[in-house]
Amino acid sequence: MVNDSAADDPGPGEPTRAPRGAGGGSAGAKVSNPIFARVFARLVALDDRSGQTEHRAELLAGLSGRVVEVGAGSGANFGHYPDGVDRVVAVEPEPYLRGLAVVAATELGRGSGPAVEVHDAVADELPVEDQSAVAVVASLVLCSLPDPLRALSEMARVVRPGGELRFYEHVRSLDEGSARWQERLDVLWPRLFGNCHTSRDTAATITEAGWEVTEIRRLHIGPPKLPNPVAPHIIGRAVRA
Repeated sequence: MVNDSAADDPGPGEPTRAPRGAGGGSAGAKVSNPIFARVFARLVALDDRSGQTEHRAELLAGLSGRVVEVGAGSGANFGHYPDGVDRVVAVEPEPYLRGLAVVAATELGRGSGPAVEVHDAVADELPVEDQSAVAVVASLVLCSLPDPLRALSEMARVVRPGGELRFYEHVRSLDEGSARWQERLDVLWPRLFGNCHTSRDTAATITEAGWEVTEIRRLHIGPPKLPNPVAPHIIGRAVRA
């Protein structure tokens, strides 16, 4: 099953239109980064060919039931959901990426994967009922949200008590010199890369939003000796307090 509520041209997908109230974002909320979206989609494909799929599998392992994925991008996670997941409500406001997600969901629907709904909506106004999901997935999205604290609070709204947040994000470096470099880059970086911020302490923000982090692992993505502001990553789980 694929349900797309795109309000704009979604790119390569073939969506059907649905009323804004049935699954769209807040009125007037528009996200459009056509150049960066195309670059991002290509980078995701390259990363997956170089081993990123292992991190996706780790991120989603053991999930079941109904899952909400925030910032689904091109739908790269869809094929990695375990058999126990029967429905994924995917949110992606960027039109080009949403079109790719629709294509990915359609291809998955021809097999034995979960039913995937792709919605034109934003992270701080999810088209999901209160306490209706077993888990929320945030994968390489919290860096770019205008208000990640508000979005994380909204994610807590839609999961059941004891429900999980699964997160995989690039974050602020633990090295103070590198962190200062990230801060300086963030004067310009978000304007070039779809509002992506390199210096966010996402683990702290998750806790501030009321989630209890139960598992976290730090990763360095990319060549170890080359300067890369988005090399520090975290992957882990949190539960709704």
